[in-house]
Amino acid sequence: MSDVVGFIGLGIMGEGMVRNLAKGGCKLIVWNRTPAKSEELKKEYPEQVEVAASVGDVVKGAGVTFSMLSNLEASQACFDSVLEAVGEGKSIVDCATLTPAAMQDMAAKVAAKGGRFVEAPVSGTKKPAADGQLIFLCAGSKSLFEDVGKHLDMMGKAKHYYGEEVGGGTKMKLAINMTMGTMMVAVSEGIALAESSNLTAADFLQVISEGAMGCPLYNYKAPNLTTHNHPPAFPLKHAHKDMNFALDLAAAQSTSLPVSAAAQSRFAQVPPEDQDKDFTVVTEVCRKL
Repeated sequence: MSDVVGFIGLGIMGEGMVRNLAKGGCKLIVWNRTPAKSEELKKEYPEQVEVAASVGDVVKGAGVTFSMLSNLEASQACFDSVLEAVGEGKSIVDCATLTPAAMQDMAAKVAAKGGRFVEAPVSGTKKPAADGQLIFLCAGSKSLFEDVGKHLDMMGKAKHYYGEEVGGGTKMKLAINMTMGTMMVAVSEGIALAESSNLTAADFLQVISEGAMGCPLYNYKAPNLTTHNHPPAFPLKHAHKDMNFALDLAAAQSTSLPVSAAAQSRFAQVPPEDQDKDFTVVTEVCRKL
């Protein structure tokens, strides 16, 4: 198997992830829809990075290819070219948050062509990706999971394996992101109540941080929540997509999630012009209700 590592998608998450692979000394072949990020990486690591002309060329030039695309549509748009290049000795690690069915479909098609597949969606946003502090939630080929362990360690602080059956990693990711979205709506409504009572969001969050509800999520997002500025680390449109996927999964399994469904309805009220902002922008919806 080639020791060259492929990477598809240098967006908000992928850019930090691939830089950590480069820092770890990996030889890389990369592709991004807009080439500028790939070219910038090559300038920084000229001896390690090759820029591919297509996603198929990434797979052809690498033994293991990581993919970190933003949504189901982007994944589907690239997958046929990925699959065309898959064969014996080729392995795919997909780190996007998709649906269990989409991951299972890709895994079956890769296996049918003699390749190996692992789903590895991540818990973490832009800063953890840049800092190498992601948490990988994996399922699929056990041998591939073991082979890429060193790469996952370069990009993350933890990795978990949920068995050979693809889907377990994605289901865990959806449960995690659903909970995170619900937490954000809960704190947003707390801020709305505090501010309508002539208290400040900063004072409310300080008390939260001092008690049992204090957590990294609220601490990290406090500047957004107190200043009404929402630079995208985890865009609202992606958070909303994950909430929808989680609720679809719950419905398919006859699992009732009324609190999360209510939180999802708040995400649905965010106007189109705010969809690319961080998911903390849901706070502005709660403030106006």
